[in-house]
Amino acid sequence: MPQTLTEKILSRAAGKPVSPGDVTEIKVDKVAFHDLTGYHVIEVIEKVGTVKVFDPQKLVIAFDHLAPPPDVRSAEIQVQIRKFVRDLKLPNFHDINYGILHQVLIEKYVNPGEVVVAADSHTTTSGAVGAFAQGLGASDVAAAVITGKTWIQVPQPFKVVLKGEPGKWINGKDVALKILGDFKADYFNGMSIEVFVEKPSAFPMDYRATVSNMGIEMNADALMFVPDSETVNYIKTMRGYEPPVVRPDEGAKYVDEYTIELNKLEPLVAAPHSVDNVKVVTELEGTPVDQVFIGSCTNGRISDFVMAAQILKGQKVKTRCIAIPASYNQFEALMNMGVIKTLADAGCIITYGTCGPCLGGHFGVAGPGEVIVSTSSRNFRGRMGSNDSKVYLAGPAVAAATALEGKIADPRRY
Repeated sequence: MPQTLTEKILSRAAGKPVSPGDVTEIKVDKVAFHDLTGYHVIEVIEKVGTVKVFDPQKLVIAFDHLAPPPDVRSAEIQVQIRKFVRDLKLPNFHDINYGILHQVLIEKYVNPGEVVVAADSHTTTSGAVGAFAQGLGASDVAAAVITGKTWIQVPQPFKVVLKGEPGKWINGKDVALKILGDFKADYFNGMSIEVFVEKPSAFPMDYRATVSNMGIEMNADALMFVPDSETVNYIKTMRGYEPPVVRPDEGAKYVDEYTIELNKLEPLVAAPHSVDNVKVVTELEGTPVDQVFIGSCTNGRISDFVMAAQILKGQKVKTRCIAIPASYNQFEALMNMGVIKTLADAGCIITYGTCGPCLGGHFGVAGPGEVIVSTSSRNFRGRMGSNDSKVYLAGPAVAAATALEGKIADPRRY
């Protein structure tokens, strides 16, 4: 019987054929955690009394949420995790100078067809390379670290087709917000979304990572891009080898299908205080803004900052503007391209590899009454700081135009 990508990946991991609705134990290919959740994972492992890792090569740890530590408690947590890494001689540890976990995973570790679990909800990001990737709680991740296994209820597969090519200033954020606006944030509960790209080169890995990242905002169990030539080229460029490709069978059955014509998309914005409160940017134009954040594991990649720099080049921002590439790899490339200088000359404050303001942690916390335009993934009340602040989610072009004008702006004027 023809299988979807979801069924193929989970059948391999279970060691037997599985179908939607089945509850089964599966082997995992990669396990990961970061500093904010890692402390709890290690606490559970130590309480169990079995301080071991099923395969040190398959565990990835990165410091990002509290990087660099903004307070003493954060520093204490990182000290404890470093000790755990040293004691077990874990090879895949990335300290505060490397990158956000989800970016690190797609750059260095995850392959098409793998099962990835991590102690963070945005683990779905690894679906960009065609992996079944899911965030779990600390206890479940601790169990996976020890045993290399977890349990799952096989989700219902849902098919999304991306047709054509996106217009200028349109990227993955607009696709994610289009889906959220049309289906709302709770629609895909118990489903895995499989995305087919009609013209692979028209929707590069940066865009795919943004959409997969926001799969959890759609309440999907996973959001995977069906591997294609773009997937192979990305991994070959980043790691020097061609990965095996897993694809769904012809005639596989999906619970439903949805098509997006990329050339018809307009710049979209999610207004406070929900990711599915989606509007075309023209509906919100002129809204005064205090701060713009370009970055995060959602939109912190090279193409995001290139797009922003095209608008900001030779100009000066009228808001506070924070720019945070998701990893040193991305930051270094942007430095070599001259993009970092363009952003700095425009008045942006720049660092790399930290979640920082996305979760209201540091490096740009929102104050009472402030309005933020952010390229990150969430805008519920208090997400980026004060409960009295407002967060609008947008892509890098809207964010850059907004920073330039001091109010929500349509990038199509540039």
